[in-house]
Amino acid sequence: MTDVCIVGAGVAGGLVANELAGRGYDVVILEAGERFSRANRLPRMEDALRPSDPGNNVWGMGGGRDAYTSSGEFDYPLNETRVKGVGGTTLHWLGITPRLHEKDFEMNTRYGLADDWPIGYETLRPYYVEAERQLGVAGARDNPFAPPRETDFPMDAFPQSHSDSLFERACEELDIQTHTVPQARNSEVYDGRSPCVGYSTCIPVCPSGAKYSGDVHIRKAEANGARVIDQAPVQRLEHDDAGESITAAVYTTATGERSRMTARHFVIAAGAVETARLLLLSESERYPNGLANSSGAVGRYFMEHPGIEASGLVDEPPNPNPIGFHTTETHQFYDHETAFPGSLKLEFKNANPHSLPDMALRGGDGSLREDVLDVATGDAWGDELVGILQEAGKEKTRLAVLASAEQLPLWENTVSLDHSKTDDLGNPVPDVSFSVGERARRTLEYAEGILRDIMSELGATEVSVDSAHDPRHASHHMGTTRMGTDPDASVVDRRLRTHDLSNLTIASGSVFVTAGAMNPTLTIAALSLKAAEHIAADL
Repeated sequence: MTDVCIVGAGVAGGLVANELAGRGYDVVILEAGERFSRANRLPRMEDALRPSDPGNNVWGMGGGRDAYTSSGEFDYPLNETRVKGVGGTTLHWLGITPRLHEKDFEMNTRYGLADDWPIGYETLRPYYVEAERQLGVAGARDNPFAPPRETDFPMDAFPQSHSDSLFERACEELDIQTHTVPQARNSEVYDGRSPCVGYSTCIPVCPSGAKYSGDVHIRKAEANGARVIDQAPVQRLEHDDAGESITAAVYTTATGERSRMTARHFVIAAGAVETARLLLLSESERYPNGLANSSGAVGRYFMEHPGIEASGLVDEPPNPNPIGFHTTETHQFYDHETAFPGSLKLEFKNANPHSLPDMALRGGDGSLREDVLDVATGDAWGDELVGILQEAGKEKTRLAVLASAEQLPLWENTVSLDHSKTDDLGNPVPDVSFSVGERARRTLEYAEGILRDIMSELGATEVSVDSAHDPRHASHHMGTTRMGTDPDASVVDRRLRTHDLSNLTIASGSVFVTAGAMNPTLTIAALSLKAAEHIAADL
């Protein structure tokens, strides 16, 4: 028997494992995916740059292991950005790391909406500091809309790009204040990793390791004595006769054999979808509706960050060097005195010059996103393609700004089991039933006016704005095992331990009560550090 068994080797699992192994506890991590060789990251980047690349397949997602269904308002693209493997989805993420604002923890108290978290910003504040230090966050204290902070960022912010300066001038005329973006990407040598060298392929892969990913803390945990078993998807959790504590995690090995891991304490750190699915798969006579689900809230309140983008052409050269991440945002439209509109975060995209040979190979397309439409619209060839390339070679560029909106938790947005379809091990696949909700849609309609004003001030032509009725999704999976003080309405308590089982902790975005409009990873990291502290106190 080990001290702690952790399910999932992403950022949450890695942080918890490192904290506990560093304190001398015996820790085993079970990871459904494989351990990717760091030496293969450059070839993965090269695969991602090929016109024939199908997207996230550079990390082996898809097939029977990752099968799912979608039954809601939208055909939800679950596998679009998630990664199963040592490092988890942070192998693929953009690396943006803002904190949630104070109001995000107090939505009911302030606006009479949703529920308050059982903890406030001040409770999480010291863990935010530690999370920024451990991940390595580059940033500046130039955001007048940010929640209070106590120290400078571990690294200086990345410099402004050429397109940033264009947005800044336009926003000044509109009385919109822009600022830098905190991100877990090295702007200098940090924690033994190089500064960013500008490959511009942050999604789907950073070849240099300058961008933080969860395998950083997995390696640290291993150096402290933790053990990792990869290609070991957990099938179910077993509990004692009284149904008060977990006794074992049942998993399948890489050779197809079933095995059991016993431990004093268990941690699920598998993300909002797979965490809920594992609890539902672990049904028993004591818990017929799924483990830790006496409240019925497991799988409920699934949240995302819907967004719309505006883009247009300006008579300016593009950024002289590729920049795979944005360096300017505004949070001016985030905190409101009234319940409507909801919070908005504006991200000013860094425009990169398109490779003309690459566009030619893609039939005139300037981005992977256009390839999705080729079935309906086709590619351009011959004289039409020559015209597109001649136009692309002129001194103008397409600028874009994204508005990311707050979505309220909705009971009907769920992750459930689809018993009509099974994965490669014979288990029901997760079904995602998702709708945006009326308030988020109205917030995006409000954002559309702001985006059009910015494009107008830029003097942009050929302006295109997404519809608030068909928004993009950030693949920020939150909710499904919410935190709360009432066992009848929540899954985990303020210590991240389940109400029903005394030795089961959940470290994941699944515990979020509300979503705000900020990228969730830094908050997941802060909560994971908090959870590790409580587990150590209990062991």
